[in-house]
Amino acid sequence: MNLIFVRHGQSIWNLENKFTGWVDIGLSDKGIQEAIKAGETLIENNFIPEICFTSYLSRSIETSNKLLNEYELNIVNGINIFKRWQLNERHYGALQGLDKIDTVKKYGEKQVHEWRRGYKTKPPLVEKDSKFDPKLDKAYEDIDTTLPLGESLEDVVTRVESTLNEIIELSKNKNVLVVAHGNSIRAMLKTIENISDESIVEVNIPTGIPLAFNINNDKITKIGYLGDQKVIKELEKEIEQQTKIEKDK
Repeated sequence: MNLIFVRHGQSIWNLENKFTGWVDIGLSDKGIQEAIKAGETLIENNFIPEICFTSYLSRSIETSNKLLNEYELNIVNGINIFKRWQLNERHYGALQGLDKIDTVKKYGEKQVHEWRRGYKTKPPLVEKDSKFDPKLDKAYEDIDTTLPLGESLEDVVTRVESTLNEIIELSKNKNVLVVAHGNSIRAMLKTIENISDESIVEVNIPTGIPLAFNINNDKITKIGYLGDQKVIKELEKEIEQQTKIEKDK
């Protein structure tokens, strides 16, 4: 295996079941432990990263740091780390910061599911120059492109395309680790595995679990999640249930 995707460890807003998107929220205590465990799992599977990609968001960067700290220092010092804003989480627009269950109670489960999982559906957009407009964030002041005020997954697929091409090309000769987010990883998997618009709705990415691929020339082979498969299935189910009203009863 020479390409590994890891969704960042649980963030504080994951724990609180809030829509996070581009809001820069750090890891929870559990998320830190998930990042450390991911590093241990990769070492157990003899994966030595040579290149690491992260997003601009601290939960991605912090996860990569905790994960890589499990390796010997000389290995870590030899890893090239690239930050790409295109690997950011999907911008959830005006949903950012809202409790998912409260949002379901207000708008209904069907509408929130469509905002959250519909491939072509954008959430309500944030206002320009509002606190969630990324152009006002100093982290993006050098980005010479129009940044989103809310995105569909289809939008994310488009914006990750060039970075995914870079990742795949590098993976042909190097071991590449990508520490990103649930939706940016889903977007890349849609392209890599040629997942249909309808089927991608059902794909859930658990936090902190390495997902492995092998790339040989132009052939990409999925190895799958590394770890206890029963636990991984339970984690995927938890993500699916985040906007189910029964969860709040």
